[in-house]
Amino acid sequence: MGKFTLEEVNDMYVDVLRELGNIGAGNATTAISSMLGIRIDMNVPKVELVEASKLGSAICPEDEIIVGIFLEVQTDIEGSMMFLLKMDSAQYLVNKLMGRDISYQKEFDEMDLSALKEIGNIIAASYLSALSTITNLVITPSIPYISVDMAASILSVPAIQFGQFGDNALLIETEFGDDVMINGYFILMPEQDSYDKILTALGLSI
Repeated sequence: MGKFTLEEVNDMYVDVLRELGNIGAGNATTAISSMLGIRIDMNVPKVELVEASKLGSAICPEDEIIVGIFLEVQTDIEGSMMFLLKMDSAQYLVNKLMGRDISYQKEFDEMDLSALKEIGNIIAASYLSALSTITNLVITPSIPYISVDMAASILSVPAIQFGQFGDNALLIETEFGDDVMINGYFILMPEQDSYDKILTALGLSI
């Protein structure tokens, strides 16, 4: 196996991650379409490596209230991941799932949060399954937990955690929906050893 420069590895890694984004988003769209009982279209996701400290500004203003679903990943790869939704998207998804009018607007109750957690879990599992397929690595997600808070607060967790392991997090922006398009943000933060494992599994080394 030939050696590549860091720049070449990053370019090729992003290409592979873009393919991961396409497969994962396709899996997620199928699962959510089945869950909601409606046909869902998905746009090609935007994939980029973002400095952990700049994750917030890459998604929305730091004082904006968003929904974050957080999981840890383990087995062959260790690290953490998040799925983020803006409030209007989260409200729309919950209303669809609960059979409410889409204009319904109220603070989320426990049932709403449970539904959002399940949606986040399905989407996260779709991306992890795609990553596992591409790399032939076993990846096991933890039970997810959910938070509704300012973006700065929610994103401080991965920024602190990922700051210990490296500079960049994988950010996949996915747009899906039927008559209303929903923007979701998937963030994967592997530990450094796991990042190296992913590169090795993809045939990339420095």
